[in-house]
Amino acid sequence: WSLSGSEQFALRYADGPQLYITEQVSKLVMKVGFLCVRQARAARQLLERIQSHGIDARLEALKELAKLSADPTFAAEFINMEGIGTLARLVESGTHFGEMLAFTLTAFLELMDHGIVSWDLISLSFIKQIAGYVNQPMVDVSILQRSLAILESMVLNSHSLYHRVAQEITVGQLIGHLQFALKYVIFFCQHVIRGNRPIKAEMAHQLYVLQVLTFNLLEERMMTKMDPNDQAQRDIIFELRRIAFDGENDPTGTEKRKAMYTKDYKMLGFTNHVNPAMDFTQTPPGMLALDNMLYLAKVHQDTYIRIVLENSSREDKHECPFGRCAIELTRMLCEILQVGELPNEGCNDYHPMFFTHDRAWEEFFCVCIQLLNKTWKEMRATAEDFNKVMQVVREQITRALAMKPSSLDQLKNKLRGLNYSEILRLRQSERMSQDDFQSPPIIELRERIQPEILELIKQQRLNRLCEGSCFRKLGNRRRQEKFWFCRLSLNHKVLHYGDLDESPQGEVPFEQLSDKIPVSDIKSVVTGKDCPHMKEKSALKQNKVLELAFSVLYDPDETLNFVAPTKYEYCIWTDGLCALLGREMGSDLTRSDLDTLISMEMKLRLLDLENITIPEAPPPVPKEPSSYNFTYNYRSTTEQFLL
Repeated sequence: WSLSGSEQFALRYADGPQLYITEQVSKLVMKVGFLCVRQARAARQLLERIQSHGIDARLEALKELAKLSADPTFAAEFINMEGIGTLARLVESGTHFGEMLAFTLTAFLELMDHGIVSWDLISLSFIKQIAGYVNQPMVDVSILQRSLAILESMVLNSHSLYHRVAQEITVGQLIGHLQFALKYVIFFCQHVIRGNRPIKAEMAHQLYVLQVLTFNLLEERMMTKMDPNDQAQRDIIFELRRIAFDGENDPTGTEKRKAMYTKDYKMLGFTNHVNPAMDFTQTPPGMLALDNMLYLAKVHQDTYIRIVLENSSREDKHECPFGRCAIELTRMLCEILQVGELPNEGCNDYHPMFFTHDRAWEEFFCVCIQLLNKTWKEMRATAEDFNKVMQVVREQITRALAMKPSSLDQLKNKLRGLNYSEILRLRQSERMSQDDFQSPPIIELRERIQPEILELIKQQRLNRLCEGSCFRKLGNRRRQEKFWFCRLSLNHKVLHYGDLDESPQGEVPFEQLSDKIPVSDIKSVVTGKDCPHMKEKSALKQNKVLELAFSVLYDPDETLNFVAPTKYEYCIWTDGLCALLGREMGSDLTRSDLDTLISMEMKLRLLDLENITIPEAPPPVPKEPSSYNFTYNYRSTTEQFLL
């Protein structure tokens, strides 16, 4: 451009981060930029403008500085002019607020991230000022984000600053900010979940991380032991006892001597009846279990009283100890939901129901403690069965959570369907579908058993045909209902049948059945639409009996037509007739009976092999011995002597 004093100018990108184009970069990337003042001159001008008295001019300068600070060339020039110290003094003065302070903190963080200046040079007054922004209850979000980012960089880059920051920032203050933000996240998630909108993988992962962070808030209580000498903590246990046994307006409750509460603590199900505070000294679950119990007693008081009184009125061996159950349940829930563990970067396994209630954890505990009490009754458990009950409850909760209920109400419905009998059925089903039952030895055993089971089913069908069945006669006109009876001869060679005036109460003797068909004359058995008597009926009549109709075709072109009274009789007769003709029995009843009987037979044969790994292939056959001289001579000593 033929400008005079070219050393005073430089090129900078017009788009994006607006970095300067240095000699090294210009050889690789040739983009058209716009003319701007060279880095050193720009740094000097900005340093002067941010210290000016005009508020508008200072704000514009800080905005531009926040953009240019990302450029390493500009940052080096600005830092050489003591720019970092100037920004630090502006923050320490406490005269900057709102947008101006946000741009100041942004520029400071960008400049420090280049690593030109050590973080150890940061003054204590600067740390106190940044920590003050974090400790404010209602600070601007942009200032809070930048302040937390600066504190994070201090902790990560300097060991000495870690201790200084720890003195200024407490966990409780950080939790307050997280809980405040959670309200907005929960509100957003409620609309997404209730609207059944799809959640992308990125959002699902963020919700998973947020869920873990939320559970980490419980970790402090989970790892806090109860102090048996702390009166405030002991008062919580007194409150649990009062709600359960004294009622709301009993004036004598607080006047009783503490030593008289031993019986009540036993009824509440605590392990230590004299001093229940000792039950909460183990971590986990620590004080978190007591928090859950108090929430249940105050928010769901009727449920709490019902559980306690219901168990205290049972026999000693069948009572469900509420206190012990609540403590163990809290520990179990922490394990299932991985409370206190770091988030897995590749995991999107979050539970949407925890974003639908402000006290979702406590409500989740209340649902599960009722489930535990219900399962205890279903199992008719005693004190010796405590661990067995807890295993069943863990399985119920795990299976329900795997269905991803979108709300606590849905969780209740799913748990209602997973009662103790259903858990037993699922265990049985899964045990049969384990990998062991798909291994080649098991498949081979099944194939060997199947012919025996089919023969057993065949004999049952033929025996039922020998007993016989009663069938209704179908006519074209309305008239008095008539019946006919059919049964197979005991030697399985002849079908006997005949008309009856009324339905018989038992077996009909062969002498009353006037007609018969030799089995050797039967050509085939047809069903449904292929039956001759179904082709003659109207469509309406045909649809009613079509699935129960079958016919026997025999010489010379004659048929014996049946309409079974039930589906079961239909399957029995069609299977039995097919067995007589040497054909495959293909009814649904046969398939069901085959699966049931094979399953039972397999379990009986494998009963002695429980917990033993079945090899995929048979062991190798050993090599033949070099000689067989090791055989024992069984001849008596007398014979040997005679020989």
